[in-house]
This record gives sequence, structure tokens and C-alpha cells, in this order.
Amino acid sequence: MENYTKYALKAKEELTALLEGKDNLFIIACNKCFKEFTSVEEADCENLAALASELGKTVTGTLKVDFLCNKTQTVKALADKIPAGTEHVLVASCGLGIQTVADLEKEALPVYAASNSLNYTGHHGMALTKKACDACDQCYLNITGGICPIVDCSKSLTNGQCGGAKNGKCEVDPNKDCAWEKIYQKLKAQGRLEEFLKQPVQIRDYSKVNFKKTKEYVDSIRDSRFAGYYGGVHPSERKELTESKPLVRFPEPEEVVIPLSQHAGAPATPVVAVGDYVQVGQKIGESAGFISCTVHSSVSGVVTAIEPRMHGTRGCPMDAVVIKNDFKNTIHESVKPVDDPDSLTQDDVVALIREKGIVGMGGAGFPTSVKLKPAKPVDTILLNGCECEPLLTADHRVLLEYADDVIYGLKIMMKTVNAERGVVVIEDNKPDAIELMTAKVADIPGIEVVAARTKYPQGAEKMLIKRVTGRQVPSGGLPADVGCVVSNISTTKAIADAVRTGMPLIERVVTVSGEHMASSGNFIVKIGTSVQSLIDYCGGIQGEDITVKMGGPMMGFPLSDYNVPIMKGSNGIIAVETDHSTPVECIKCGRCMDVCPMELKPLYFAKYADEENWQGMKDQHVMDCIECRSCGYVCSSKIPLALKIKAGKAAVRGMK
Repeated sequence: MENYTKYALKAKEELTALLEGKDNLFIIACNKCFKEFTSVEEADCENLAALASELGKTVTGTLKVDFLCNKTQTVKALADKIPAGTEHVLVASCGLGIQTVADLEKEALPVYAASNSLNYTGHHGMALTKKACDACDQCYLNITGGICPIVDCSKSLTNGQCGGAKNGKCEVDPNKDCAWEKIYQKLKAQGRLEEFLKQPVQIRDYSKVNFKKTKEYVDSIRDSRFAGYYGGVHPSERKELTESKPLVRFPEPEEVVIPLSQHAGAPATPVVAVGDYVQVGQKIGESAGFISCTVHSSVSGVVTAIEPRMHGTRGCPMDAVVIKNDFKNTIHESVKPVDDPDSLTQDDVVALIREKGIVGMGGAGFPTSVKLKPAKPVDTILLNGCECEPLLTADHRVLLEYADDVIYGLKIMMKTVNAERGVVVIEDNKPDAIELMTAKVADIPGIEVVAARTKYPQGAEKMLIKRVTGRQVPSGGLPADVGCVVSNISTTKAIADAVRTGMPLIERVVTVSGEHMASSGNFIVKIGTSVQSLIDYCGGIQGEDITVKMGGPMMGFPLSDYNVPIMKGSNGIIAVETDHSTPVECIKCGRCMDVCPMELKPLYFAKYADEENWQGMKDQHVMDCIECRSCGYVCSSKIPLALKIKAGKAAVRGMK
């Protein structure tokens, strides 16, 4: 591919002139973008340091940064890296990176551009193009202290203030700081004002590209990047297919196949045998460890097999209990409401939730009993009502039709962990749910509703916590580390059911949707019901070359066999067009870093996975990845990043 890298080092003669009279240099170099990602090392930083040393300059340190214009990542990369004694910062990058560093350093240190030059006409831009950057193809940054007058001055003046600024604000836009006021104050603080005043008059070339449209585009992208939390994407929602369709109880299946592994951790151990008669709510699988969960029968009938059956999310056969339904719905004697809910202690609630087999129903399946016995104090319970995956509306309908149960479950959790605050977080694309829940909790102390701006993956635990509380879960940490517990809406209703009726988690709401499903809806489905039966009930799949997923289009699992059971975490069955994108080499566009909500560098995961460099993946914090697939969604090269990340995680777990 053609190399569209946006900068080149100045010529030796120009760098020599730039460094005259300057010493104690700290060098920052962008690792370049829009070029084939063949090497993690770029030579510009070393070349610049070698030239400075050749000129007799002291280099206090060097730093290479990926996508220097990405301010969030650059702040992290630069933290405490510039040593004491540094007098000047030399930056090798395009103009955006230079401006980013200059802005971070404020008035402390002069920042100089070591790349490009006045009237430089090389590859420069925000995309695969040789157009100028969002300025004007005339670089003034070394003259103006790293502040671009073309971009930051409303009139794009090149020789000082127009005389119309008032109280430091622009006369054209009173909400905008005067660029030349900022330039003046920065140069004065750095002792460079006299040097600037000796510069020849700069003549603005208005025949150069107009930057304003590009700047507006860049600003809009950056604004969306920081909406609520860093990163994320805005896929087409397509929720109109089912969001107004009320819950319908799905017909009883003739047979249920209930996997013994529907949760994170160890599979449950069967406690029934072939030929046994079981009843609704009866335990058929016992928890096999601290991170494990019990499993219950969703129907009454006879156990016909305990054998490996195809698993919807594991993609391989897993042990399951097969039960022939007698359609009598005989309730097991263990299913009975708690006599005195107000007397329940934390241990009582945790034991009840563990016994009733309740797990996170958003897909992860983490045992809720473990969440509700945190090792650290918790002051806030967050209910995830975002349902940020496209197409899915299961939790939305639960909020609308079981609001009181959700609130009851929230109160139980708050009491269990002694939390003072309960927050129901709902994305703003569900105004009816926001209105209803706000009215319901209006007179309940300590409980509130927060409307979150719609963005994927808003519902991920760490994103939700940061969005609502401003707290940052540490790398490798848990929500409890910052005083929070996060629960899914359907999980919270299941807790209410366990207390009020004694019924274990034996059914859930499933959205059946997608443009290629003949009809769609939201159904209350018994655990163990075949996916094929849901598809058939909705009229089958329309079209050719269609992919059916369990879950949503972003994080769902493609199904090659529809004869798999609905499980506790199965919030959707969708039919979408098959993606036949052909992967090509990474072009270092940086989009994956822009959208990663965990502020990781997914491009390295792709490269290191291909090289089987598992230590490299570990060093790049692959274990912090939440597998939201935002990176793959925006990848210009259509690289299957999720598969490479999964391979990396598996390898890292196996490392000594």
C-alpha cells in the first residue's frame, strides 16, 4: 500500500537552525499512521536524538507515542515522563500531534516541531489523502508556541490580534478564547516574545485548502469520543422492530435441554439421574465451586438423558440434562416465597440467590451471589438498563412491564450490601422507560434514574460506573474496588422473583429480531427451549447467506446449529446478513484506539497474535479487553480483532 504517513523530519540544515541556542531537549515522536503496520519501531525518534547529540545537545529523554493527536492516550503516555532539567520539547509528528503536546505542556516548556516545515506540502491529513491537514498547508507552530492561528483564530490571522478581542474573548465568537491572546501569553511566559516580534511578516496564502469543514468534522468526532466515557461507537440501533412489542409467553416446548454450564466458572454437577421425574423449579445441577451456579428444571417431566449437547456460546458439546415435558407444570416443593423478607441478612440473601441459580443475564453469566458478597464496602448499586446492543429490546420491555419487580430487586440488593445509593441507568433512546421509572422512584429515598446518552458499549460495567459516578475501575480490578455493584435489569427482576415467589431462574425474556427474521417479538421463554423452535414460531429466516446469532450483532455468537438451547444469558436471537469482508493488512489508521472504551491499543493485539507474541499482548493489557468488538466494528482493514483477542487471552492465561 502507499505510505500516507502525515509527517517527515525537517532537513538536517533546518533542524540545525532550529536547535541553535537550545539545549536539554526531550524528544517525542509519533509512531506514524496511515502506513502498513509492519514494525512497531519507527526510526525518527532515534534519528532525531542522534542528530541532536551530533550537534552537541543534551537529550534528557525520548518517548514514542502511538497516535500523538489522541489526547487521552497521550496524557497517559506522557505522565511523569519528561525529566527535570528539560528546557525544550522537540516533537516529530504532524501538526495535530504537535498542538496536542503544546496544549498539554501549557506554558511550562517550549514545544517545537521537528517535522514538516513552513509551506511543507507532503502527505498531511485526517484520512488517506495528500490534502493539507486541518490547518492550511502553512505551518506556523514553531513561531506561535504550538498554537495554530489558522485553526484557533476565527479570522485565521497570521500576524497578531485584530484589536477586537475583549476580556480575552474573540469578537467573532464571544465563547471562544482569542487565539492571539493565548499565543501572546504563552510566548511571554516562555520568554520568547522578543524572538517572535523579530519574525518577518507572515503572508497568509488564501489559495490553500480551507480547513474549516475538516475541523468541524474532527471536532464532532472528538466530541462523540468523549460522550459519557472515552471511546465507543454508534451502530445502527434497529430497535424499532421490537421495542413496542409487549412480552408474550412462548409456547411450552415438548423437550428442554438444560446445559449444566450457563454461567462463568465451573459447570454444575448433576443431582438427578436418567428416569427421574422432576418438577418446575427443582434443582437438577449443584454448584461446583465458589464461581459456579446451580441449575433448575424449567418444566415438569422425566429426565431422558444427561449427555453432551451442542452449546450455543461455547460452540461445542457440553453436558446437559434433557427433560421430556409432561405439560403439567407441577411446581416443586422448594418453590415458596420468603416468609419475612425484611428479616433477611446479607448471608441469607446471598445464599438464596446462589440456591436459586441467579446469574448476570446480560450475557456474561457471572454468579450474582458472588457480586453481592464483595470484599470491599459498596455504596452504590447500578442497574444496567442501557441495553446498548442493536436490535435487542428484552430489558427495555422488562422495565416497562415489570417496573415494580425491578425496583423491589434493587432494594433487596441495596440492603444486602448496605448501599446508600441505587441508580437505574437507561439510555436516552428509551424515553418511555425513563419516564415510567422516574415516576416510580420519585418518592423512594436513595434511588434515582439516570438517562445516559446512547452509545455502545454504554452498558459495560466499567463504562457505566465511569459514566454515572466518575470513578475509574483500575486495570485488573472489579467494580467493588470503587464501591460499586452493577446488575442487569432482568437479573434484578429474577432476584425479586426469588424472594417474592421462591422461583429459581428458569425462564427469561428473549428478543427475536433482525431484518431477515420473518416476524419478530419479545418472548418469555423457558430455559432449555430450542432456538430452532423460536425461529420456526417467528416464521423462519428470509433470504440467503444469513447469519443467526445468539445475542446482539456486536457481541453475539454466530450459530452454525440452531438446535441449541436458550440459556440464562440468551437475551436475543437475531438474523442478520453474513459479513464476507476480506481482511487486509493493518494500515495504522488509529480508529481502533479511538473507539476502545478501555483505552487500549487493539492494533497491537492483531499484530502480536499473528506473531504469537503472547508476552507482547500481555504487556499491552489484553486481559483488560471487555470484548465489546467496537474495534472490529470500525476496523478499516476488516481484521477479525475479536478472534485474535480471544486467542491472546487464552495464551496469556496459560503463561506461567
